[in-house]
Order: sequence, then C-alpha cells, then structure tokens
Amino acid sequence: MSDEPRDDLARRIAGEITLSSNPGATLRKWRTDFDVSQTELAERLGVSSSVISDYESGRRESPGIGVVSRIVRALLDIDESRGGGRIRQYARVISAGFESDIVHDLREYPTSIPLERFYEVMEATEVIGGEHDHVSGHTVINSIEAITRLPSEEFYRLYGQSTNRALVFTDVTRGESPLVALRVVNPTPNAVVLHGLEPADLWEHATELAKIDGFALAVSNRDLDTALAELRDLP
Repeated sequence: MSDEPRDDLARRIAGEITLSSNPGATLRKWRTDFDVSQTELAERLGVSSSVISDYESGRRESPGIGVVSRIVRALLDIDESRGGGRIRQYARVISAGFESDIVHDLREYPTSIPLERFYEVMEATEVIGGEHDHVSGHTVINSIEAITRLPSEEFYRLYGQSTNRALVFTDVTRGESPLVALRVVNPTPNAVVLHGLEPADLWEHATELAKIDGFALAVSNRDLDTALAELRDLP
C-alpha cells in the first residue's frame, strides 16, 4: 500500500490529539475508532497498559508530540498488520467540498459522546438499538438531493473523518430510499436518524435493514434549524 494515505492520516490524527483541549479523550477516541485495546496498543509500544490508561484518563501529563507520534504509528502499524482496512477506509474520505443543499452539516467531535446525548439534541425517538452506543461525529444530509445527485461511491465522503458517527437524513417520508442506499456503504454508521417523520410513518422494512447492518435507527421531528444550531455546539 502507498505510504501517502498512511502519512496523511498520521498527520491528521497526531494534529488532532496534540491540539485537543483534552488530548487523552481524543487519543481514546482514535484508539477505539481503530478497534485497538489498551493492552494491544501498550504491547506494541512496549509499555504497560496502565500508561495508556493514565494518558487517556488525564492522570498522566498530556503526551508530547514525540509520544503522540509513537502512539499514532503504533495504531497504524496494528491496522496494517490486520490488512490495512482502516487506513484504506480513511483514505477514501475527502474533507468537506459538498454543496450546502446536499450536506447541511458535517462535524467531527474532539471526543466520542453517548448516542443518547445526540438523541437529546435531535429530540429523536429510537426505534431499534444498534451495536454501538457512542458517536464521534455527525453528518446531516438532504436525502433526496444526496440520492439523486451523488454517485454511490461518494457516499464514503459523507462519513467525514470517522465512521463512528450518526447520519441524519432530512426530507424523509418513509425512510426507504436512504436505508436502501446505505446498503452499498461499508462500513455502516453507528446510528441513522430519519428526520421529518413519526415512528408510525416508518417504512415497514426499516428496522429489519437496520438490524441486519447493526446500526441504531431513530426518527425525529425537531425543527431542523434549531437542531443544527445545537448540533454545532456538541459535544
């Protein structure tokens, strides 16, 4: 695999951790995004798992750029030893560049937040739970514009810098189109919120598709402008 996607990703992760107001929490977010345990990361670095735990919890002084670089290299080395799936996944991501009538908002959080907190802002009602209870960002998408104007491969760009996120589809009537469109995207988001309908209006196969792909599914009718304003203040 080319070193360029890896190098770009390494710089992005290291910069986010170093510049974060809570470096430990941001480190934890990226470690969990890569599905690496504290023990596995510690072994790769040749330290005890308590060192990683102390950094993430803030018990140990924030790591300097040298330590951050070693941690990032270790995460990427682990991913490459597993086949490089995460690196390839992030390499597909193109920052921003969408028209505002397609993507209303796209944000990465400095730390992961409970999915329940995201639901509170959206005033969302969950209709089926998923495999994850936290999100690290969100993308708010006009479902009709996205489906009619974006080729399927560009759905990868809707994820931002992390797939551990919530996708909100607006202008939804039953939810059939966005949920079917999501079948072409792999991996899937942690949660999908369909905006503009009640649970009773939901497409009859919606929960079945969500269950198959493992994401939480919720609906919301909150005023979109108000919700967007509060989403931009998360976490």
